[in-house]
Amino acid sequence: LRNKEEHKRLDVLINNAGVMRCPHTKTKEGIELQLGVNHMGHFLLTNLLLDKLKSSAPSRIINVSSVAHHRGHINKDDLNSESYYDEAAAYSQSKLANLLFTKELAKRLQGTGVTVNAVHPGIVDTEIIRHMSFFNSTFSAIFLKPLVWMFVKSPRQGAQTTVYAALEESIKNVTGKYFVNCAEEEVAVQSR
Repeated sequence: LRNKEEHKRLDVLINNAGVMRCPHTKTKEGIELQLGVNHMGHFLLTNLLLDKLKSSAPSRIINVSSVAHHRGHINKDDLNSESYYDEAAAYSQSKLANLLFTKELAKRLQGTGVTVNAVHPGIVDTEIIRHMSFFNSTFSAIFLKPLVWMFVKSPRQGAQTTVYAALEESIKNVTGKYFVNCAEEEVAVQSR
């Protein structure tokens, strides 16, 4: 971002960096890692690029969230998980933050030609689950992975909803929504 003028346009911004259920760690800024990587980084990057997105309108912002937002709540008293750390709760909180950011940014960008939507890619065969001991056990390797495997998407399949949200002509004016399997879905009540 040192030289935002290097490129004349920014048509699509896809915020897709992510970590999941990792040990309690902090970013160099002191933010709990999942909240920092999954949400705060997206928040900062998006805000740094808003002027370029507005001047490139029509443009789109896609925030990759997760169905885990349904289990999330924003712990205002311990946002950074200082008092208690539950890796699943911290992940869900970060994904709920993605949805809240999507909804609020969509409101603030009304009339600018910039749309903002969130997606759930599904369970994708990437290294994002590397910290989940359940999937790394011998029992899991022998008995559970073969059963779960039929529900796991390849990276190409997992990218489909993101690509849909970024390029689909029929939703070019849709904003503040959540997409799963290339279709709009309701979000959890706490993200409204």
